[in-house]
Amino acid sequence: MHSDEELLEQARNGGVEAFETLYRRHRDWVYRLAWRFTGNEADALDVLQETFAYLLRKLPGLRLTAAMTTFLYPVVKHLSLNVRRASRVVRAASEKLSPSTQDAERTPHNASRSELAAALSTLPADQREVVLMRFLDDMSLEEIAQALDTPLNTVKSRLYRALDALREDPRTREYFFGS
Repeated sequence: MHSDEELLEQARNGGVEAFETLYRRHRDWVYRLAWRFTGNEADALDVLQETFAYLLRKLPGLRLTAAMTTFLYPVVKHLSLNVRRASRVVRAASEKLSPSTQDAERTPHNASRSELAAALSTLPADQREVVLMRFLDDMSLEEIAQALDTPLNTVKSRLYRALDALREDPRTREYFFGS
């Protein structure tokens, strides 16, 4: 199995298969991240396509100084926010999933996920982003700091404040202290 750096080198030298391998390796993560930012499948797919088109354009001079996900995170975030802004103009709010459909699909497990999502949504955006990057994207604190172009201590304090708030929230207390 080749590293991302090796695959980038092969792709720079015309290796289409190497670029395809990079795509297959990172597409699910990019899609999930784009979905998280856009909240919409079609928009997430657009962001996925645009992300790898951007990577292809950057390929000739690209040298990774960190993990591929650290490089791609700000790209996906930026593209997602642009798509989301454009979608607000084009789409009516009625296109969103109706609450009655959500209620029909709820199970006890989904209900606690729903409570976790509700609690996360009350966090300030910068704290929520760090929590999701750390625990959903499994990024190290150093990778988060690099991806956000933020000092490591700022990332640590955002994560600390977010987790402290979630520990105090009755909807998420069980995630920290059990049932």
